[in-house]
Amino acid sequence: MAFQDRNGRRLTLWLVAATLSTPAMGQSASKKAPATPIASSTPSYPIAANGEGTVQGSYNLSRWAEDWRAMRNPAKRDDPLDALKFIPLDRAGDSYLTLSGELRLRVQETTNPNLREVDAQRQERLRIFAGADLHLGQHFRAYGEIAHAGLGGVNLGTPNPNLKNDLMLQQAFGEVMGEIGDATVGVRAGRQEFTDGPNLLTSSRDDNSLRFVLDGVRGYARGKRVRVDLFDYRYIRYGYEGLSDDRTDGARRFSGMTFGYALPTTFLGKSKLYFDPFIWRLRNRAAVWGGRSELEERTFYGLHLYGDAGPVMLDWTLNHQAGRYDGRPIAAWQAFFAQTYRLGKAATAPRAGVHVDYASGGGSYDGGTLRTASGLFGNNIYYSYQLFLTPTNLAVIAPNLTVQPTRKLRVTGEYGLAWRPSETDAVYRASGAAFARTQNVAGHRVADVARLQAVWSATARLTVTARYEHLVAKEALTRAGYANSDFLALWGSFRF
Repeated sequence: MAFQDRNGRRLTLWLVAATLSTPAMGQSASKKAPATPIASSTPSYPIAANGEGTVQGSYNLSRWAEDWRAMRNPAKRDDPLDALKFIPLDRAGDSYLTLSGELRLRVQETTNPNLREVDAQRQERLRIFAGADLHLGQHFRAYGEIAHAGLGGVNLGTPNPNLKNDLMLQQAFGEVMGEIGDATVGVRAGRQEFTDGPNLLTSSRDDNSLRFVLDGVRGYARGKRVRVDLFDYRYIRYGYEGLSDDRTDGARRFSGMTFGYALPTTFLGKSKLYFDPFIWRLRNRAAVWGGRSELEERTFYGLHLYGDAGPVMLDWTLNHQAGRYDGRPIAAWQAFFAQTYRLGKAATAPRAGVHVDYASGGGSYDGGTLRTASGLFGNNIYYSYQLFLTPTNLAVIAPNLTVQPTRKLRVTGEYGLAWRPSETDAVYRASGAAFARTQNVAGHRVADVARLQAVWSATARLTVTARYEHLVAKEALTRAGYANSDFLALWGSFRF
């Protein structure tokens, strides 16, 4: 891979050397640390649903949501890197520093990029980030994270700054926490990730080299079974250069509150289910619908139910979107229903599932009430690794199957069929932009998408992922001049 980074080859060698020098990795439970960073003596809200991010392999997607205090004991450490997870700053160990990082090397090829019959695009991506989590006693912490995104390849066009960026301050916040009665409370202020909600609406977008982050304030209160989070954020406008050009975007403001309730474990038999109503508001001074950029104020009224009920894993969301766009009323809906069934008692048993999703459309081009749903900053690869579909004027049904041939290998296959509810509205890609002229052609069928992914957890620190996708364009796309596309990717990620 010919990265445009001068250090790309050196970093590749470092990745291999680090992997070979830590033979014990992946064999100790101490590596698994998706725990809350808050030291609390009160009964805490379940970690799986506290809105702090999700577990990816042996680590949390949001690295500040990991608790490495077990590494205070040298006997728990398996290799030299473990010493970086807990660096005591006082004798008692109440103040300490945790260092973390990731190196990801990735190559991917897309045929007919942008669904046009042109030469294939190859991207060679490099991600480097390093984080430092400083705890000063039990009531204060500061977290910082810098990141670099390198990009090489063929037919790149003009790359987005989340794929090519010399250096970015990816996260930087301070947090004050404590206890009031039986609740843990805290305030986090600064640049930070926010993934407290349905994956299709809020996501750190780990597919990109640089993650999606916001500037602002988040407050929380968490008891044993009930929690509430309030937040007020502004988007970030990414640059291409150093730390000084990734600035707060004053045109887009995201605020609201999320409530959480951990349902009794006796509900539906033996279960771990969580119910999160939410009310969010997005103010965008440059929202684009129908080719026009205007002021939009959109409020999301939603219900989110997710968790496990015996062998069934489910994630259901219903939300109504209201507000005004250029003085016109907004009345949009989204419904996401994903569920899998474990075909056996073992944790590694196959899982068969299906997700059925609906996002309304209409009014973008023909005036009147705007019924086109917004996908906020959700998971941009949920429907298409090529980023060709998004939950806006879209209906999808996608059966899937996950098998785990070995303890460290997981393979998932899916076949999705996509329609658009409104023929007079466009087909939209993951960026939220419309495919040109699709609003002018007839046909509800958008595409069929066959997908296959394999993840090999070689060690607790090193994972290797392979993806393949074939998109078959249907009449809503082909009548506007768009074509089929294939996608193939392979990457390795090393974390500590």
